[in-house]
Amino acid sequence: MTRLDTPGMTPQAPPRGTNRRKFILAGGAAAGLAAAAGVGGQYLQDKRFTSHAAAVKTAAPEVKIGGPGVKEQPLPKGAEITDVPNLTTFYTPNSTFYRVDTSLTVPKVTTEAWELRIHGMVDNPISISFADLIKRPMIERDITITCVSESIGGGLMGNARWQGTLLAPLLREAGVHAGATQIVMRDVQGMNLGVATEPVMDGRDSLLAIGMNGVPLPAEHGFPVRVIIPGIYGFVSACKWVVDMELTTFDAFDAYWVHRGWSKQAPIKTESRIDTPRDAGNLTAGTVMIAGVAWAQHRGIEKVEVGVDGTWNEATLASQDTIDAWRQYYYPWQATAGKHTIQVRATDKTGYTQTATKHHTSPNGATGYHTIQATVA
Repeated sequence: MTRLDTPGMTPQAPPRGTNRRKFILAGGAAAGLAAAAGVGGQYLQDKRFTSHAAAVKTAAPEVKIGGPGVKEQPLPKGAEITDVPNLTTFYTPNSTFYRVDTSLTVPKVTTEAWELRIHGMVDNPISISFADLIKRPMIERDITITCVSESIGGGLMGNARWQGTLLAPLLREAGVHAGATQIVMRDVQGMNLGVATEPVMDGRDSLLAIGMNGVPLPAEHGFPVRVIIPGIYGFVSACKWVVDMELTTFDAFDAYWVHRGWSKQAPIKTESRIDTPRDAGNLTAGTVMIAGVAWAQHRGIEKVEVGVDGTWNEATLASQDTIDAWRQYYYPWQATAGKHTIQVRATDKTGYTQTATKHHTSPNGATGYHTIQATVA
């Protein structure tokens, strides 16, 4: 079933204010988005870009994916495990990549109409067209993005090879003021997200992305341009159909979800998941492969341990691709008859091991060990 969500904008209920699922499914959702965006949203509503689906299809070939000028990043040997049944694939197919949209209809934006405005606390306000954007240096990067409503063991995350141009050089051209602590990003419908300026400018591969897994961005994933910021939950960073960036401060502006009780800043937590085996299945005594993925975007995964009935064992990790992508792992468990509790925990490259403390998703992401119960015959 297709979710009506954008990476990071959870369908679960915030601790106070609007219930996100009801918000998204309400008949007046579009009006709610416009109201939430305020003056900037009104500007974008006045400038709203619309087109027929056919126009989008004809525009898509203009997006150059791969080829000369693109700095490709080869996948390291051993970075992908393919021979463990039911293990999440290293790259998530576009067709099954999770979605969190904030509108009942997917915006249809042509490359001819698209324009990004950068303004606010800058020396030189910029407006850049799609034709000018694709003339900028392009790179490819493997980056895992995660929704803040990703429950422990859940599926609201995915890994893709994104193609785009780095955002930081464009912001430097605009001349960001030293006191500009927040970038308020708005999409074509006026929805606003607010991300801290510092992580965008600290050297990580924050992208204005135009491609996803070797093809132009699908419309439902932000065609023609979206934002990808490694290591930050999507509800403050992963703006699809982006058309406006305002440099400001956290004191001066609270983005949409902040008004509803979610955090202003939200670095992704170090976490892990068991993909196989799953609950509710009887296992046969002997070798059982326990496998899954672990992630700590922009820190990287150093170690994964699998716990069986309280005893921890180090798992085998796939090779590190980038510190911004998840790592697959597996552990061959010699299963004995009876009921067993299986857990997983990850340690990132800073030496931090994920906490066992259970916490729900709001206001800045869930914590705890993914735990399953297994019965072995």
